[in-house]
Amino acid sequence: MADSICRALRDGALEGEHAPALTIKDNIASPFGFDVFSHVLSQLSSNILAGKSQSRGLVLVAFRRSPSFYVDFLKRKGVDISSSHKWIQILDCYSDPLGWKDGFSLETSNVASSCKNVKDVHKLLSTIIELGQGLVGQGKVRFSAAIDSVSEMVRHASVSSVSGLLSNLRSHDQVSSIFWLLHSDLHEDRVTAAFEYLSTMVASVEPLNQFGNGQRSNMNTFPLLEQSFAKGKFHVRFKRRNGRVRVACEEVRVEQSDVNFTSVSSDNGMINEGLIPKVQFNLQLSEKERIDRANVVLPFEHQGNGKPIQIYDGRRSLMDTKNEITSVSTGKSETNDSSKGEIIYFRDSEDEMPDSDEDPDYDLDI
Repeated sequence: MADSICRALRDGALEGEHAPALTIKDNIASPFGFDVFSHVLSQLSSNILAGKSQSRGLVLVAFRRSPSFYVDFLKRKGVDISSSHKWIQILDCYSDPLGWKDGFSLETSNVASSCKNVKDVHKLLSTIIELGQGLVGQGKVRFSAAIDSVSEMVRHASVSSVSGLLSNLRSHDQVSSIFWLLHSDLHEDRVTAAFEYLSTMVASVEPLNQFGNGQRSNMNTFPLLEQSFAKGKFHVRFKRRNGRVRVACEEVRVEQSDVNFTSVSSDNGMINEGLIPKVQFNLQLSEKERIDRANVVLPFEHQGNGKPIQIYDGRRSLMDTKNEITSVSTGKSETNDSSKGEIIYFRDSEDEMPDSDEDPDYDLDI
């Protein structure tokens, strides 16, 4: 499913639609969100350099790491940095986010621009768009945006303003895709739900072994705890255009500086047990229930007594028409049948003739 996420960000937005958005969230029990974010960043960078992506540039908003960290990271991943100033720009919100280091020498680079007031969300939005347009120009060419920590943004600005920034980026004509990282255990559920609502894809990293109902760790659970800090469950929700949601699960394993994703196999009973819903009723009928269901007599049909099934549709049936034709041909009259009758109406001489020009409701007090 990690490959599906990277392909969706690579393909970008369709004409007339908002850009696809990805929320990557983790928690302290499974702190692999930044590793997944870095993996998606390297894959998208490789696609941009290879010309396989809809976007031709990338704007990275760095709250959690310095620009030099990302430059070194992309070098380790084999991404060509020699021409990085032509396809990537890093907005440095890490070194001096509040402008307290005026007069001090900060890190400078041809791919980095500093932001010294992250509280001004409107200025931050315009800076991101200006950096993107500086890479691809002003036209129909698109660029992608990445934010390494929305949780840091919420520390300095309100949730509504940060949500507005993400929404404006998604709806911008030159934004191809956008993704961000969120630490869900640092926020209330309503805050996490607000950012998930803006996303077309939600990827959550969860621990393999969760201790619930007040269960505490002991000597026997230490191997499970150690395993949880080496790998976890990678749940992905894809929101489709028709309103449906597709859910998938993989296993994520962090080995040194590399992240590997493997599909969930049937041999892994621990993961499969967590995916099977636990309900208090049977999802299928038993053999006795099937037999009892087949023996139920429906009240609105003839149940195999040889008579044809007739459904009254408000009109004269075909059998009545055949009987009338037969009676006429044989010369027999059925007018004396007491079961049949007719209503004959004669207009009274005192009745007024209908006038099409007269309002039939003239005497109503409306």
